[in-house]
Formats: sequence, structure tokens, C-alpha cells
Amino acid sequence: MANLGRRMKNPRKSTVVHASKVERRSEHQGQTAEKSLKAFIESAKTQNFILGVIILNALVLGLETSENAVKHAGDLLAVLDKIAIGIFISEITIKLIVYRVGFFKDGWNLFDFFIVSAALLPAGDGTSVLRALRIMRAFRLMSAVPSMRLVIQAMLNAVPGMASVVALLALVFYVGAVMATVLFGEQFHDWFGSIGASLYSLFQIMTLESWSMGIVRPVMEVFPYAWMFFVPFILCTSFAVLNLFIAIIVNAMDDVQKTENNGAISTEDVALELKKLRNEIMRLKKRM
Repeated sequence: MANLGRRMKNPRKSTVVHASKVERRSEHQGQTAEKSLKAFIESAKTQNFILGVIILNALVLGLETSENAVKHAGDLLAVLDKIAIGIFISEITIKLIVYRVGFFKDGWNLFDFFIVSAALLPAGDGTSVLRALRIMRAFRLMSAVPSMRLVIQAMLNAVPGMASVVALLALVFYVGAVMATVLFGEQFHDWFGSIGASLYSLFQIMTLESWSMGIVRPVMEVFPYAWMFFVPFILCTSFAVLNLFIAIIVNAMDDVQKTENNGAISTEDVALELKKLRNEIMRLKKRM
């Protein structure tokens, strides 16, 4: 009776308390739903399913370029393409709900967002370029496969070191182009008549594409000692400098691998410490 009297005297207070409880309950339900979505989108089964959809969609887009495939199963391919787009959009939407602003702080999420957004652009008869860009959805494999992410991250980390090698290669090319223009420009105007022509010819020689029978041997028929210029150039560019690129990328991949391994070890250590702490708390509760 006393409690009933208090409620009758303070109806506003009881209403506020009830509303607060409802808000807490709804907030708790929202957090539970968000955790469930996060667990779902980060699960291995979901990731493998998305990976399978990416591969299937890439195959569908490839089959759409075949006249026979479109003739016999064009409608089916179009339906499969739309289903894949719907799955990708649903995935991005769930990630936006779960991570919110944090979604845009991850470079791989931004990459997926722009790739999927490109699929929503209108593609009519006059937008063949946009329709051709649909195959870029296959690039999502780079974000879905951890080993591919490792390679891309290593290449990005190698960019500062590669810049010095690019500068060295450009210097070698420039010096070689000037020398080739002066030495061979008059007799072989098409190949070495200008700096630009010499740069292009030296690039062909560096790739070892028809460098001997196509360029060097004809030049050596007029200039027998021309090999003294071309052979060191090939050794310097095709073998020495390009191997530096490979060494820098391999070194960057090793650094990324070590960083990931250290992160995994630290995570395992934290989990182990939390488990020990949980056991200690349980022991203290039993003693109390």
C-alpha cells in the first residue's frame, strides 16, 4: 500500500523510470543485434561465401563476352550478375551498420566500396566503358584473400625504396639515349634519330624483345663495336636494376610478414593473459 501511494503521488517519476528502462532495453537489443551482425560478417563461412561469389561473378562477366554463351544462357547470366551485385551491396551495407565511421578508416573497405559502387552506375548502349569496368569486381579477390592482401601491402611499402631505383634507371636511360643518338643517330634515324626514339629503342632492348636480330645486329653491320655499348646497357638495366626491384619487394614482403606474425603473437599473449586473469577472479570468488 505504501508503494502504491508513492506511485500515485509521483506518477511522472514512475513514467520516467519506465521510459528509461525501455530505452536501456532497446539499446541493449540494438547492441546485441550489432554484435550478431559483426560476428556474421566476420565469420569464416561468410568470408568464404563472399569469395565464392566474387569468383562466380568474374566467370559470369567473362561468359557475357561470348556470343554463344549469351545466346544460350543470356538471361541466366544476367540474373546471376544481379544476384551477385545484391550480395555485394548487402555485404557493404552490413559493414556500414557494424563499423559505421570506422568502415571508412580501412583502405580495403574503401576499395570494396568504390568497386561495388561502380556496379550501380548506369550502363546503356553509349556507356560501353562502364560496362567493361564491371570486371573490376574481380579485383575484390585482393581484399578477400589474405595472401593477396599481403602482396599488395608489401608492394605499397616498397614504393619509397623503388623510387630511388626508378630514378637510377631513368638516369641510365637518359645517358644511354644521349649516347645512342650521338653514336648511331645519323645512320639509323628511325631508331636513334632523337632522344625520344632512342629511349623507345633502348626500352625495347631492355625488355629483350627482338633486341639482337631486330636492332643490335643491324647496327653492328655498320658499327662492329656497337656491342660494347649495348651489352653493358642490357646487363645494367635488364639484370642489375630490375633485380633491385625484386629485392626491394621481397624485403618489403618479409617485413610485412614479420609484422603480421608479431601482431598475431601479441594477440595470443593478450588472450592468454586474459584467460589467466579470468581464472584468478574465479578463484577469488570461490574463496569469498
